[in-house]
This record gives sequence, structure tokens and C-alpha cells, in this order.
Amino acid sequence: MLLIPKKIPFLQEIRDPLFARKEIRFLIKREDVIHPQISGNKWHKLKYNLEEAKSTGHDTLLTFGGSYSNHIYAMAAAAKEVGFACIGVIRGEPVVPLNPTLQFAVKAGMRLHFVTREKYRVKTEASFIADLKQKFGPFYLIPEGGTNQLAVKGATEIIDESMGTFDYICCPVGTGGTIAGIVCGLHGRSKVIGFPVLKGDFLGAEVKKLVKEYSDRFYHNWYLMQQYHFGGYAKFTRKLIHFINAFREQHSIALDPVYTGKMMYGIFDQIRKGFFKKGSKIIAIHTGGLQGIAGFNERFGELLI
Repeated sequence: MLLIPKKIPFLQEIRDPLFARKEIRFLIKREDVIHPQISGNKWHKLKYNLEEAKSTGHDTLLTFGGSYSNHIYAMAAAAKEVGFACIGVIRGEPVVPLNPTLQFAVKAGMRLHFVTREKYRVKTEASFIADLKQKFGPFYLIPEGGTNQLAVKGATEIIDESMGTFDYICCPVGTGGTIAGIVCGLHGRSKVIGFPVLKGDFLGAEVKKLVKEYSDRFYHNWYLMQQYHFGGYAKFTRKLIHFINAFREQHSIALDPVYTGKMMYGIFDQIRKGFFKKGSKIIAIHTGGLQGIAGFNERFGELLI
């Protein structure tokens, strides 16, 4: 194994008067503790990709992301830890000084290559990839967000024996790889509720595709709660910020404003509305991403404690 976890993720039960009233047992799987920089689902999604890059003789990784991307941050850390050169193709023009995410990436050794938003939209086209290979030489490509079949394989391992039996498992959804892995790892057991951070209904088809490609099956035990994106990726409201800060004060667990904060807000809201059956055991996956708090506060003021 190239990536070594620093800590073993654990289950932490959260107690709240709301859960007592609704007769709900609620736990968080603390995947965020697995590694200080390569945390949560990013650790799982990169694990087998790095092993594949090594086994195929590559010494350079290339990936894509926005300037505040959790994936870019984790990729830079992972490449440094296991000894790969690394290139990050970043959406948009460079802004000096670099934000905390990109400062970390450069310090970890990632070479940044900025492209316009127009060019970024065609990043998966063969001609664009060919141009990158001409510029940088051979590389092992990991898609935006880290999502491919090896990432799905890694995400299946989020499901483990420590979780016991449960009725629902919840996770944030960005590119769909993590929820696809969880669905495949459960083999039809329990119900999986995803909380997309992007607007639009395209993610359902993408998750279905990833699941089918990995498992050669269609599972029907998953559902996407589309109403908790708060306006779209990286969008937020004061109500969301208040919830994240209150959650940290009450439970001593930090949430990020892009992924885990929106998921947790949605879970609490759906418990209040009676979506989850009485007597249910719910497990929420903390997918990390806490590095984004520094960049968020830099952009919008010190909103998050």
C-alpha cells in the first residue's frame, strides 16, 4: 500500500434533543481523521489510482481542479508523500497571492498550470490531453475530483465491519464517485442518501453509470436529496453558516461549507420533517475537506469558527 492511514476512521455518536424526540440514533463515520492532508473520501479515491500509476511505471501525475479544490490539495499531498511529480491543471486565471489551497499545493511540489474557463470545459477531449502530454511529457491522469473506477473501488472500503448494521448511510455528492463506491460496497443493503452540492439533476445518471461500470448491476437502494445545494457549488447562506458554527460548538466537529456542512444541514432538516423512520440508525460519512475553511474565510470574511 502506497498511502498509509495516519489514523483509523471511527464512529462517533452524536446526541441531540431532536434525535431523542424522533427516536433516531445518529453516528458520524470520521473519515476526516484518516490523514491530516489526504483526508476523507480523497484518501480512498486516490489509494488505488496511486498504486496503478506506480505499477504502470509512471513517475508523474496530472489532474484537474478549481483553485479551492479539495482534490488538488489532497493530490499534492499524496504525490509528495509517495514520491510522484505532480501537475495540477487549474480552472481560471492565476490570482496573486495564491489562496491557501494553492499555496499548500505549490509548497508540496505541485506544478500549477492555469487554463481559461473555456479551455477547462474541454479538458476531457483527446486533443486537449494530447496538448498537455506534448507540454509536460508522459503522465498518469486522474480526473477532476479523482472520480474513476479505481476511485469507486477505493470508496467501497468506506463500508467496513465497524459500522455494524444500520438503516441509512448519508454522504455529500460532488462528482459521484464516493456515493457510487458506497452503493457498491453495500451490495443492496440499507439505504444510501446522497446530498449533491451541485445544481441540476445530471448527477443521478452519473452515479448510476459509475455503479453499473463497477459492479455490473443496478442498485435501487440509493437516493439523491437535490434541495440542499444552497444555490450551487461553493454557494452558501447565513443559515448554513450558523448551522455549521453551532454544530462545531455543540459537538466539537468541524464541517466544511461546500460538502459536509450541507449534508449535515440536510440530515437534520429531514429528521425534523420525519423522512427517517422512528427507531432508525443513521450513519453520516464525514468526507473531510476541512482545508477549504481557510480559503472560504479568506474570500468571505471570518464567517466560520
